[in-house]
Amino acid sequence: MSTDLHDAPIQAAPKLPAPVAGLIGVLSLVAALAAGHVVAAFVGFNASPYLAVGNAAIDLTPTWLKNFAVSAFGTADKTVLLSGMAVVMIVLAIVAGLISRQRPLPGQLLIGAFGVVGIVAVYFRPDLGQAALFAPAMSLLTGVTVFRILHKVALRGDTSASRRSFLITAAGAAVVGVIGQWVGTRKDAGSSRAAVGPLVPAEPAPAVPAGADFAKFGTPTFITPNSDFYRIDTALVVPQVRTEDWSLRIHGMVDKEITYSYDDIRNRPLVERIITLCCVSNPVGGQYISTARFIGVDLAGLLNEAGVRPGAEQLFSTSSDGFSAGTPVSTVLENGRGAMLAIGMNGEPLPIEHGFPARLVVPGLYGYVSATKWVTDLELTTWDAKQAYWLQRGWSEQGPVKTESRIDLANGGVAPGKVRVAGIAFAQHTGISRVEVRVDSGPWQDAMLSTEVNIDSWRMWWAQLDASKGSHTVTVRATDKSGYTQTDQIADVVPDGATGWQTITFSAN
Repeated sequence: MSTDLHDAPIQAAPKLPAPVAGLIGVLSLVAALAAGHVVAAFVGFNASPYLAVGNAAIDLTPTWLKNFAVSAFGTADKTVLLSGMAVVMIVLAIVAGLISRQRPLPGQLLIGAFGVVGIVAVYFRPDLGQAALFAPAMSLLTGVTVFRILHKVALRGDTSASRRSFLITAAGAAVVGVIGQWVGTRKDAGSSRAAVGPLVPAEPAPAVPAGADFAKFGTPTFITPNSDFYRIDTALVVPQVRTEDWSLRIHGMVDKEITYSYDDIRNRPLVERIITLCCVSNPVGGQYISTARFIGVDLAGLLNEAGVRPGAEQLFSTSSDGFSAGTPVSTVLENGRGAMLAIGMNGEPLPIEHGFPARLVVPGLYGYVSATKWVTDLELTTWDAKQAYWLQRGWSEQGPVKTESRIDLANGGVAPGKVRVAGIAFAQHTGISRVEVRVDSGPWQDAMLSTEVNIDSWRMWWAQLDASKGSHTVTVRATDKSGYTQTDQIADVVPDGATGWQTITFSAN
């Protein structure tokens, strides 16, 4: 008796269980990232695909979204970004596995896309060379290869073999990732910073006089401890630059190009200046303002040694991670401005997260045009020739610090009667002459000012107000030494800093 082949049942292609397929995608992603990370430890840490894509995301994020991230998450904005990226990548890796339950090619293409994105991100990094492309390339190769191998093993249906392959992949990725991190941290700048030793200025700043703050009434201390100093920058990973690897090149529209080593700067007569720094992203009443004793050398002196040519308009500074800022040359060279190349902060070498080995500090300008950290390159040029990082994103060319004030009074219940409020005011390189406060819409009352230290640092104030039982508002405004009283007109931080009066609500019960 013969059998009709047309009646034979069609054998269905084997199909992976969904959990197994998803796990294959995730393990392939982890292996790919680990491989890229370990290669990046040798060719440039920012070449790690995960970090490169994160940096690209920061660079491509619209200004309005960046401002939202800073206002919503503060200094945790980069952690939020990396966490969000991790979630998205894991979800896509699971999708890669689920679309490949029968054959590996669809998932391989999706996993490979991660590598392509990493290659593009590394290619456009200004701080990385061509060798850095090996990191995302290795990531791509590892990802698609591991995906195919795990898929093939799992499709055989041998549970013990699949489990063993999965465990080996996970353990191997973990080991490779740890090796990459260990190699990368061997280039950590911490030991180099510790070896700098004490920084003793030839021209120390005057002692801070008694009465320079009203900390007992709720203001900050006049000098901000390094651990509390605000930090806002574009660096996804804090650059690790050792003094022995650092140099500062001054070139462009100069009579002669000069390159300084760290020892060249360290061995010059150092000057110490008390300066307040404020971020342009600081909203009205915001916390992104701090004061420190900066130690370094006159920036104007370094530029004059190179010889600034007529027509130079912009000091285009670049950090070790590729960030750039443009500072008006006229401001830097202004007599009495006090612009610095700083290497110390509050009696010790610059903290790594605040720019070690060196950064720029220019009193009177917001940081986005003046305070480049981890600075390695200064080019004298024109405004038309080059556009710095934030100018390319719609911010103003000039960034003078605006006259502002803040209330440091915690919301909550206070007793009716005499209520004390306190805060800060600042008009950098101009100085504060008056601070006024009012309750509800009542008359303005003069606040008591702290002892002035200099015109480049903040000034504290306090006042005693009458408050009856119930809910009230208190508003503050400052007047600087030019006679200008800060405006009540509300303006966003973009393009050159926020304006408006701060008003807070409190209850007297």
